Amino acid sequence: MMMIACEDIPAHADFCSLLSLSGIDLDLRYATPDNFVQRAVYGGLDCAWLRREAAAALVNAAQWLATQRPGYRLRVLDALRPQRVQEVLWAELQGTPLLQYLAEPQRGSIHSFGMALDLTMLDPQGREVDMGSGFDEMNLLSHPDHEAEHMALGLLTPAQIAERGWLRAAMRQAGFQGIHSEWWHFDFGDREAVRRDLPRVL
Repeated sequence: MMMIACEDIPAHADFCSLLSLSGIDLDLRYATPDNFVQRAVYGGLDCAWLRREAAAALVNAAQWLATQRPGYRLRVLDALRPQRVQEVLWAELQGTPLLQYLAEPQRGSIHSFGMALDLTMLDPQGREVDMGSGFDEMNLLSHPDHEAEHMALGLLTPAQIAERGWLRAAMRQAGFQGIHSEWWHFDFGDREAVRRDLPRVL
C-alpha cells in the first residue's frame, strides 16, 4: 500500500490546498472542539487539502452553485483526514452505535486519500442553510435515504429537503457521489479504485 505522511503533503504535486481555491468557504470542524467528539482531533496537522482532481471538481461544484443560486456558497467542514486522525475517531467511538458512521481505519476512509469531503452551503447572508440536522448529527434524520419518510412524518420540511437537494445537485454534476447515511459527505471517484490505486495519507 502506498502511503504519504501528512506533513509531506504541501510538497506533493498531486495535492491542492483548499486555501488556494476561490469561492470556497472553509470551516474545518475537526481542527476545533466544534464537532461530535467536542475536541480538536487534527493534532495540529494541516488538513486543508484534497487531491487535485477532487479539488478541481469542488471548484466546478462551487461555480455551478453560484450560477444556479447567486449568493450561495459551499462551506467545507472536513476534507483530508489523515489515517492517524481516523484512528483517533475510531478509538473515541468504540462501544457506541456511532461507530457505524466511520470507515474502519484498516480498510481506510476515502477522506484519508484526499478524495472525500464533508460540506454544507452558506446563504447570501453567510449563514449555514438549514439542512434539518447538523453536521455530524449521527442519527436517522441525517440519512438521505430516509428523507421521504421523515418529510411524511413532519420531521423534515420540504424546504430542508430542497436545500439538501441543491447541495447534492451541485456535487453530483461535478462528479461526486453522496452516501446513504450522511447528507454532508461526498466521495470523488470509485471507492474501491481509490483504495486500490491511490496513496493513503498517514
